[in-house]
Amino acid sequence: MKSVCLYFKIHQPFRLKRYRFFDIGNDHYYYDDFADDDIISRLAEQSYIPMANTLLEMIKESNGNFKCSFSISGTALEQLQLYVPEFIDILKKLSDTGCIEFLSGTYAHSLASLQDPEEFIREVKMHDDMIENLFGKRPKLFANTELIYDDDISGMIAAMGFKACLTEGAKHILGWKSPNYVYASAAAPKLKLLLTNDKLAEDISMRFNNPEWHEYPLTADKYINWIASLPENEQIVNLYLSMDTFGTFLPANTGIFDFMKALPRFAKEKDVRFTIPSEIVPLLKPVDELAVPFPISVIDEARDVSAWCGNAMQNEALGKLYAAGERVNLCNDRRLKQDWEYLQSSDHFYYMSTKNLADGESHASFSPYDSPFSAFTNYMNVLADFLVRVEEQYPEEIGNEELNSLLLTIRNQASEINSLNKEVKALRNNILQADDNQNAAVLIEDKGVKESKARKPAKKTAKKSK
Repeated sequence: MKSVCLYFKIHQPFRLKRYRFFDIGNDHYYYDDFADDDIISRLAEQSYIPMANTLLEMIKESNGNFKCSFSISGTALEQLQLYVPEFIDILKKLSDTGCIEFLSGTYAHSLASLQDPEEFIREVKMHDDMIENLFGKRPKLFANTELIYDDDISGMIAAMGFKACLTEGAKHILGWKSPNYVYASAAAPKLKLLLTNDKLAEDISMRFNNPEWHEYPLTADKYINWIASLPENEQIVNLYLSMDTFGTFLPANTGIFDFMKALPRFAKEKDVRFTIPSEIVPLLKPVDELAVPFPISVIDEARDVSAWCGNAMQNEALGKLYAAGERVNLCNDRRLKQDWEYLQSSDHFYYMSTKNLADGESHASFSPYDSPFSAFTNYMNVLADFLVRVEEQYPEEIGNEELNSLLLTIRNQASEINSLNKEVKALRNNILQADDNQNAAVLIEDKGVKESKARKPAKKTAKKSK
């Protein structure tokens, strides 16, 4: 039986407003709330809500045999809670069916895995805490920002306790191998790797509505037949799709929702099952180890990370941002920490890309800015103000060694305070126990005196009677 794992990605950054040089030091609020509200409300209306309702219908009509997974960033969940809380309610309904799995990831859809291992681990925990608080389930499978992965990252993922990771089935890594198997990380052999099948995913996301495609129109039975006709020993097909695809890039009038609804019925006929990774991965053994010496991702034809760190502007912005990480994590300023999260979103660096895509377009065509340079200038103005605020908390004059010493002192003080608090609590308990014992002794003594007094008159009476 063929197993298909469908993954739906939902991410939205907190977009930066136009922030001028003269705003530095005067305006500490960086975000375009109107754009955030407008974009996520429109996406929810056109895409997220109708697609989520479609999935609920698919689960119901298949008697729970249809299952799928979600990869949702913390910043997207924050915006949904702010502007479209009804979609959170639908996600909870989906979660309650038991047919949905939420994947782990970075809170802000960041590049921390490439820049700062400690920050990466902190963000993953923050993300998973939010998922657990909202839906009552802690993620078991890891999917990094845009499926970024390499051997170094695999070690961090395994160290966090994950048994499996979803990443890109990049051709330059796989070579002649198929993505439709479970592999193991060469650097962390206990970590299983699930690889995306780009061809089958893009047949939906990029070619479904293309009348020039030789397979147009794509129907549900045709699509399931392709999966069912894969070599018999190929174990699992992973399809990673953006939720925005359904209803936005592929409007409802293309028939995309009807196509999705029909998939479970034809899958049942062809003995193909839709499942979630936590159910299928424990049953499958890796067929081989996979070495990934350089970072890969799901973005661009090159499937690398040059979309975010491919030019001098991007690297300068990333360098300045993450250089402040240790100081930010020392402070207790809630607003500063929130800005730190939002400024890490990979989108800000994507807008600075000067790469041309395969079809001749550039990344700038997906950007709210006029050019990559405008994106860089705006971000660096915001970052300059942010760094001034960090400087006010922990001045740069404090070197790394001194900063580490300060951090160690703070940790030691916290440990000492906890120890003293325990001692105080123990002493207080001893005092209360002593007071209780003393009170008990007084009561016993009073009782003895009263009993003694009560007995004396009785003795005198007895003498008189003699």
